[in-house]
Amino acid sequence: MTTTEYQVTGMTCGHCEMSVREEVEQIDGVETIVVSAQDGTLAVTGPGEINDALVLAAVEEAGYSAVRAR
Repeated sequence: MTTTEYQVTGMTCGHCEMSVREEVEQIDGVETIVVSAQDGTLAVTGPGEINDALVLAAVEEAGYSAVRAR
């Protein structure tokens, strides 16, 4: 399993978390998603490498912006 973490800006509440989760869970290969509006983080776990471009596009589709955490 591989977990990739992202910093997400603009989330302020549980509804924000739900919006991000709903978009990211549509990506093939994603098994677990942990979103925290309070911390501004998103962790995505899957069996292999997570496609950053797809995750970033999904977050943008939800109305937020993100960068991969280092």
